[in-house]
Amino acid sequence: MPKGIEFREAHFPGRAPVDAYGNGGFRFADMSHRGSVLMLPSGIYGWEIKEGDALDPDLFARVIKDAADIEVLLVGTGKDIRPLPAALKAMLKAHNISSDPMSTGAAVRTFNIMLAESRAVAAALIAV
Repeated sequence: MPKGIEFREAHFPGRAPVDAYGNGGFRFADMSHRGSVLMLPSGIYGWEIKEGDALDPDLFARVIKDAADIEVLLVGTGKDIRPLPAALKAMLKAHNISSDPMSTGAAVRTFNIMLAESRAVAAALIAV
């Protein structure tokens, strides 16, 4: 009996620079993803957040799982820069992660540079 379409969590098991962004998604590693992404040492994951949504600390649970391998988290907050909530900053700091909010475009460019330098960087990128 044939199985129906199987949906899997969006995940790329490696590190890759972002080749392009816009139109609601990202291109990396000869693939594309519509929606927001977490670019972590353990891989690239689809991230359920849209521009304007609250930056709830619970949305960053996967970042905390990789905390031992992250020194800097770049948070691309969309077209415009938004400050990170105090609770989120405190949670990241408690795991020795420095956080830097910026527009998504700036976060993509900074992530690519830091990744090329083999820095312990991660990015949480809200699609624009």
